[in-house]
Amino acid sequence: MEANVHTLSNLFAQLGLPSGSAEMEDFIASHRPLGNDVALYRASFWTPAQRTFLKEEIIEDADWAGVIDELNERLH
Repeated sequence: MEANVHTLSNLFAQLGLPSGSAEMEDFIASHRPLGNDVALYRASFWTPAQRTFLKEEIIEDADWAGVIDELNERLH
């Protein structure tokens, strides 16, 4: 299996969010915990474009899937 090619910082930048360590930690702290029944891409705080990106990348098991899984774990 290939190692993640993207970092959490890259993902935040891709989503148009501040991608510094402190900003990412603040985002995660302010949006967690997501309920166990809430898929990451269905969380209410995403824009439609962010939601679509997250959903499509997971479905396609694309390069971003590993780091999206990491964010999912941190938010749940």
